[in-house]
Amino acid sequence: MLSLDEQHCRKLFGYNLHIERKTMAEEIEINYEVDIQKIISSQIAFFEAGKTLDVPERIAKLKKLKKLIEAKEQEISAALFADFKKPEFETYATETALILSELKFIVKNLKKWAKPKKVKSTFLNFPSSDYIYSQPYGNVLVLAPWNYPFQLSISPAIGALAAGNTVVIKPSEYAPATSQLTKEIFAEVFPEEQAAVILGGVEASQELLEQKWDYVFFTGSVPVGRIVAKAIAPNLTPSTLELGGKNPCVIHQSAKIDLAAKRIVWGKFINAGQTCISPDYILIDEKKKTEFTEAVKKEIKAAFGEDVQKSPDYARIINKKNFERLQKMLEGQTIIAGGETSAEDNYIAPTLLNEPSLDSEVMQDEIFGPILPVLTYSDEAEMYKIIGHYPDPLALYVFAEDSNFSEKILKKYRFGGGASNDVVVHIANKNLPFGGVGSSGYGGYHGKFSFDTFTHKKSISKRATWIDIPLRYAPYAGKLPLIRKIMKRL
Repeated sequence: MLSLDEQHCRKLFGYNLHIERKTMAEEIEINYEVDIQKIISSQIAFFEAGKTLDVPERIAKLKKLKKLIEAKEQEISAALFADFKKPEFETYATETALILSELKFIVKNLKKWAKPKKVKSTFLNFPSSDYIYSQPYGNVLVLAPWNYPFQLSISPAIGALAAGNTVVIKPSEYAPATSQLTKEIFAEVFPEEQAAVILGGVEASQELLEQKWDYVFFTGSVPVGRIVAKAIAPNLTPSTLELGGKNPCVIHQSAKIDLAAKRIVWGKFINAGQTCISPDYILIDEKKKTEFTEAVKKEIKAAFGEDVQKSPDYARIINKKNFERLQKMLEGQTIIAGGETSAEDNYIAPTLLNEPSLDSEVMQDEIFGPILPVLTYSDEAEMYKIIGHYPDPLALYVFAEDSNFSEKILKKYRFGGGASNDVVVHIANKNLPFGGVGSSGYGGYHGKFSFDTFTHKKSISKRATWIDIPLRYAPYAGKLPLIRKIMKRL
């Protein structure tokens, strides 16, 4: 009997589900022919004509987008299943539901956010009324990744459009079914001169980066992030870079090990580990290691059954290239659990590794897959040395019932965001900005932070004319003592 995901996939794309997913993706006919210069010119003209400035019109378009996404929920699930067998539950929980929630929140609050904000004036400008105006930057480029291809294409674009910008979205060619559907959805809601989705590979991305933009939003790896930053630097283009890193997950001896294992198995192996904020390695008190690894084995079985490859709840690696990269990381390692692979299915089992060397390939860069190294520490100095071995991560997690220990860890290190006694969940709160620091990126978004990211905060002082205090004007003779007294009181 077909799973629900397979039924959706067959209904939407007419796939023979017995053939390889690679062939499935190749069957999706995508037209990459597009005049990028023409699209950009039309968007510049659209923006300069002031057609994005009407806030009620922005809200109406976002409402229409929300309604369309709700109507196409089954098609979205089918597209993600076609790209890498993503389970329907994960698609809803980590892609569709987050977008719908974001749209609902922005639609509700956009009028308030877009209004000029009155701020306290200063005696030096008396009499005046002072304001902060939120002005859209203009023409925005969103470069999206493949791991959450729907959410990470649409979420930043929503913020940019809500703020009154025009947008070009370049989704990943690694997720062709989702990218094609994203293009169709946007084409149904927005004219191309306001929002356009451009499909294609590296060549399309390179051509886009050669253009002049008013803002660039990139989500992806650190090496590609450097390329993007270098490409836009000559034009001094403001940007947000959402990158990654080796995210530590510290487990203190006071932690509830069974609960920690359950939450870590969920957060690490959702999306087959292809999540930028998933735990990249475990750093556990050596006295708790065996208890933890046994608990993880139990939780993997509880989540995915005896044969994980047959589980309908476990995704696949996105493509052969990434499968081979991850498979190579397993070479020469001591495997505690998992380790099974299947090249035909781009399948890598949830895997625990025992104490890999910091010089090993698996500990060099972000893993971005279902491989979880387990390292131990005997004292805090050893723990600090291991964490400090790597640049600023995008996320950090700590499990401990000792709140003083947790607070010390959370305050000591620079990282984008994180949690105590859980993993990944901080991304779900739209009242928290999501972003990196240092080598894991810069800038943040979600909720109002998305609106703020895509607006320039313009300072305006509205002076009255009924009086003009002469203190500031030359000649200055005899005025210095008075200005000194005034400035000291401010």
